[in-house]
Amino acid sequence: MKKDDLKHKDPGWREARIIEYAFLVKQIALGFARKIPSSVLFDELISAGSLGLIDAVDKFDPDKHTTLKTYAQYRIRGAILDELRSMDRYSRSVRKKIQELAAATKRLEESTGKMPSDEDIAAELGVTIDEYNDILTQIHGATILSIDTFLKTKNNETSSATRFLSNLKVKETPSEEFEREEMKSLLTDAINKLNEKEKLVVSLYYYEELTLKEIGEVLNLTESRICQIHTSILNKLKSKLKTHFEA
Repeated sequence: MKKDDLKHKDPGWREARIIEYAFLVKQIALGFARKIPSSVLFDELISAGSLGLIDAVDKFDPDKHTTLKTYAQYRIRGAILDELRSMDRYSRSVRKKIQELAAATKRLEESTGKMPSDEDIAAELGVTIDEYNDILTQIHGATILSIDTFLKTKNNETSSATRFLSNLKVKETPSEEFEREEMKSLLTDAINKLNEKEKLVVSLYYYEELTLKEIGEVLNLTESRICQIHTSILNKLKSKLKTHFEA
């Protein structure tokens, strides 16, 4: 641990560290901006992230955390996530569609024992495939953040403190390590049950970190169509994981 880190209670140290790591706020906010609806102002992400950085500097404890930079990254990300979750950007009708889509997917999975196709889900909802895709377009963005939340802990805990503590601990307990490995195994199994196009979208989006627009260019599809596929994927993965933990 650097000696400089031990001066975290000094006012001059505090100001210097906030200035030093301010670039992280913009860097992380840009990452979120690529994945969320354009209706969310970038300045709102910057504002939330800045508060997260200040909070990180004020609460940093060199005896408990790895480095200030690592701790700040988690706090900034958590603050932006919390801000996004607090925004009531979805109408009652859209929320109802999200619930209906999730319920239909779960019913099909429980009755067939396999990952349902988009055509199956559309039929279960009593709509055409075009109408189903329109529903996906309407709710795109509403599920992007919630899958991130759901995958964090077995108990679906969402607080920033929980996320940071679970990620910043130097050593996990055997129980925590088992839980993390179980979640990885479940998620891998769920992804393997997607069709080939859906698997490719997952790979390009989460591993290669391409934007939805860039994925569309790779697959020769419109950005709107990739948004629909992505939303469908998240719905299926959430349903699969939720079914497991409610069993």
